[in-house]
Amino acid sequence: MLTVPMRSSVVDTPPTLTPAGHPGPPGRAPVPAERPLCVGRSARRRSPGGHRRALVSGGHPTPSEELPVRTRPRGVLVAAAVGLTLTASVSPASAHRAAEPTLLSRALLSATAYQPGPPSGAATTPANGVTPPYPGQPVPGFSAVLPAEAGRSDGRHLLAMPDNGYGAKGNSADFLLRIYDISLDPRTAGGRGTGQVTVNGFLSLRDPDGHVPFPIVNEDTPDRLLTGADFDIESLQRDGRGDLWVGEEFGPYLLHLDATGKVLQAPVPLPDGRKSPASPDLAPGEVPTVRSSRGFEAMAAAPGGRYLYPILEGALTDDPDQRRRVVYEFDTRTSAYTDRTWSIRLAEPQLVVGDAQVLGGGRRLLFIERDDFEGPEARVKRLVVADLDCTDAAGYASRRVAVDLLDIADPGGVSSPARPGEFGVGPEFSFPLTSVESLLPLGGNRVLVANDNNFPGNDGRIAGRPDDTELIVLDVPGLRGR
Repeated sequence: MLTVPMRSSVVDTPPTLTPAGHPGPPGRAPVPAERPLCVGRSARRRSPGGHRRALVSGGHPTPSEELPVRTRPRGVLVAAAVGLTLTASVSPASAHRAAEPTLLSRALLSATAYQPGPPSGAATTPANGVTPPYPGQPVPGFSAVLPAEAGRSDGRHLLAMPDNGYGAKGNSADFLLRIYDISLDPRTAGGRGTGQVTVNGFLSLRDPDGHVPFPIVNEDTPDRLLTGADFDIESLQRDGRGDLWVGEEFGPYLLHLDATGKVLQAPVPLPDGRKSPASPDLAPGEVPTVRSSRGFEAMAAAPGGRYLYPILEGALTDDPDQRRRVVYEFDTRTSAYTDRTWSIRLAEPQLVVGDAQVLGGGRRLLFIERDDFEGPEARVKRLVVADLDCTDAAGYASRRVAVDLLDIADPGGVSSPARPGEFGVGPEFSFPLTSVESLLPLGGNRVLVANDNNFPGNDGRIAGRPDDTELIVLDVPGLRGR
């Protein structure tokens, strides 16, 4: 594995964290009660002309049918003053939540923990007190995480991948595409752990053998390092050979890499000819049907890594049901898509799929369903279980909400003490960050969740301060249940 050492092993020490005490955001979307009847167990076949026929709506609640899971008021979520303290004892109020999702650990990587490399961000604008160009390569959060060693399930040593940097081709040519090797010493109940993230090194995505068929930023250099103007990388998986597969959004394409980050073959486009507005393959006058920045944000992998399940983040422009998200199947042994697709249905058209992983055997997916809001305005940040082998009468995968990420118990004081003005910490913890984009089931009912912080634009925790990258581990009772 190609690993480049950092200047120092532990990056900026995260600020200490404190209890808070503000009622949760008014108007937050309730968690839907969803138990559709399973009437089918087969995938749809793609038609020769493209995506399968449109399906009528059905089997899932409309927003007006969504019901809240709890009727109790939300607890205090913002630290209103400095110096508040919180004991680690469990009160009767928190004890009754023992069967609800609970925060087990939290680790922070400072938003300004710049990594070695050329200055970047020259084409970006100042935000939240940070002015470009940046002195090195920022880590703008993580869009995907994997165990650094296949099969490891403790969530302490990870491969963690940022996206294309600053969100567009035009402003990301000086951002180098990397997969970071990180170690976590998370803060746990009772104040144990430092809450720090150690950056051990990184893999540089590169194309020295010239597999990418279109011009790239570093076209005429020996290493042909890939940048955020070449690909918008979002999802990451490992196959049975140890190779890495990346889902991206400009094509959208799948990228095949070896374990050191070297491109092994030409980018693989969608089999039905669909493209985004940023696709290098888009012909003059061709109308894109994948919306901008709505490509393969999420991609799950079957056990053993033979099959991948890339998922379009948003609806196709010509789909009559704008709540549908298409799941494709890709065979890593043949480096080709199969002819099977599935549909999952989100609660509202404007919501997106942030990441996905397979739960155990079969084709049960755990995925992130979220809105594009942050802080007090955030309404929908959920983990949802969908069974691709169990469809309703309209052909949509069954689904159930496993976790409301805006309402998590923290009886052990994992998120305490808080920083001044910090939103969403304390006995009732919240993850109200705009781009919740990384998901990794661990052993049992534990799951790791992390954010892309869209550096330096997001400030969902503390107004006017760029969000750090947060990696949290939750205990979710019944996570693997049916």
